[in-house]
Amino acid sequence: MTTISHHLRLVHDRINAASLAAGRDPSSVRLLAVSKTFGADAVIDAVQAGQRAFGENYIAEGVEKIDALRRWQADETPRTGVATGTLEWHCIGPIQSNKTRLVAEHFDWAQSVDRLKIAQRLSEQRPPALAPLQVCLQVNIDGGVNKSGVAPGDALALAAEVARLPRLVLRGLMAIPEPAIDFVAACALHTCARALFDQINASGELAVPMDTLSLGMTADLEAAIRAGSTMVRVGTAIFGGR
Repeated sequence: MTTISHHLRLVHDRINAASLAAGRDPSSVRLLAVSKTFGADAVIDAVQAGQRAFGENYIAEGVEKIDALRRWQADETPRTGVATGTLEWHCIGPIQSNKTRLVAEHFDWAQSVDRLKIAQRLSEQRPPALAPLQVCLQVNIDGGVNKSGVAPGDALALAAEVARLPRLVLRGLMAIPEPAIDFVAACALHTCARALFDQINASGELAVPMDTLSLGMTADLEAAIRAGSTMVRVGTAIFGGR
């Protein structure tokens, strides 16, 4: 068993335990492996261990890995006779206007949309041949001065606008709160994001309710799952320190 395979198993064990402790079905929480700064070889190890969804913070680096993995899959399947299946790529880092085309043309999800202008550009630049881009709004849930994200008070209006754009599907909210001092404090921060998620869904402004709450990383995934996260974004616990 490779190190990455072993680490994936340990992370799944944590997700399962946290879900059961919160009275939830473990299958209701998806694992997004955050592969930023790690090369294509590390991603290949994770794919061979069964992981299929990957998150990238740096857009150009992510595009390089997406292309590398496509080439690897094209070479590997005929050689081994074993298909690895479709991989799912999530952009989870800041999206500037000059990078929207790369995201629109290469990624399956954009979790870090925090402005209408960015959403509009993604909508306009998503190729018609591709499935609609799945989108989460990044919310600055605790008002961190160094954090990206729409303010909670502006999230409903932005969600309503984004949900109307063609070639996009609004799936949910994503947040990266500042590190909390303990489990209780972390739960409180994530619960605020869950409350905003529920508020937007209950507003009647969305034709289709959101279904994704992307909360929690290596250090706080248990608290995020307790609060209702449906997707945890884990990098260090899988690939190691950066």
